[in-house]
Amino acid sequence: MNIAYLDTIGGIAGDMALSAFVSAGLSLDELAAELAKLPLRGFELVGSHVQQSGIDAVHIEVVITHQPQGHRHLRNIYSLIDQSTLSARVKEQAKAIFATIAEAEAKIHNTTPEKVHFHEVGAVDSIVDIVGAAICLEKFNIDRVYSSPVKLGSNSFIQAEHGRMPVPTPATLEILKNYPTTLTSIPHELTTPTGAAIIKTLSSGILDEEVIRISTIGYGAGTKQSDTLPNLLRVAIGELEDKLDQDQVSIVETNIDDMNPQAYPYILEQILASGAHDAYLVPIIMKKGRPGILLSVIVDRSKLDTIVSLIYTQTSTIGLRIQNIGRRKLPRRHIEIQTSFGIVKAKVVLRNGREIVTPEFEECRRIAEARHLPVVDIMRGLELEIAEQYMSNHDKR
Repeated sequence: MNIAYLDTIGGIAGDMALSAFVSAGLSLDELAAELAKLPLRGFELVGSHVQQSGIDAVHIEVVITHQPQGHRHLRNIYSLIDQSTLSARVKEQAKAIFATIAEAEAKIHNTTPEKVHFHEVGAVDSIVDIVGAAICLEKFNIDRVYSSPVKLGSNSFIQAEHGRMPVPTPATLEILKNYPTTLTSIPHELTTPTGAAIIKTLSSGILDEEVIRISTIGYGAGTKQSDTLPNLLRVAIGELEDKLDQDQVSIVETNIDDMNPQAYPYILEQILASGAHDAYLVPIIMKKGRPGILLSVIVDRSKLDTIVSLIYTQTSTIGLRIQNIGRRKLPRRHIEIQTSFGIVKAKVVLRNGREIVTPEFEECRRIAEARHLPVVDIMRGLELEIAEQYMSNHDKR
């Protein structure tokens, strides 16, 4: 899975996001050509190299050659984006970022997103920043965005359309609710509402011990200088390997050669009902050429004593082998999803950055028995229906 990791070393603003991706290798001319697809005139992009704490970074300035008068509502910005010849993906992401800002402003001013007047964010440079960020993600074929906890300044004020605002501004804090942030004592606006909205809308969260194969790095510089930290946004682009769930379990095994095989199905049912992860039988040839059965059980250590006692009670064995081992599992979760057969339980597994959804077999058997249909037909039909339904619901989110 191709990801972009936004490291908010000195916070994030819209121009810093564009600058970081240009530093990472996107041509400024190519970015300008894509932005020219907007029915928006009166601006140009000016790029330069700057030094921050000895690090070479790019700074892009959106130079306004003609500033339109008046405010914009959300519908005006949506219309401007929809009238462009940009790709559907860029349009969707750009509008989603503006919706995030509108919802935050509506909450602050006790109104609705549709009635919000966009001031600074509605200006030409902010439209360029937001649409440009979506363009950058498409140009680098980014599947997902992650970030570090977002750095925020404090102990200062900025002059805004509504007057003097505390830092962090109410809009920035409202946007970043429930997203990891880091408060600092730096008396500057490290993260703007535009930067906050880009991360909150596009990011899948922060990374925690994931394995990344980084291929490209870029540094975008802000305008303010600070003695405390470099005013930089760093983007790292690369492949994110699936994060495997890990746990510790025990394997309990025994060889049995003197039991009536009719008892084994019942014993397996009892073991599984007692909380074992798995239990299975393997035919083996034991000493002196006698045929036998290898009983193997995988169980959490917390339930080990229960399983050991059950095996001694239900089988003829007089000895067990126990090994403590580690497991690594693909991330999975269980969901319930509405289908033509009613609500069905399914499992979602993340494999190679892609979510695979499959119905639980017991659900397929239940439906097959109720409908008097072949279980293989139910399995095949449900797999297709559940996958389509899940992706549809996921896209709407």
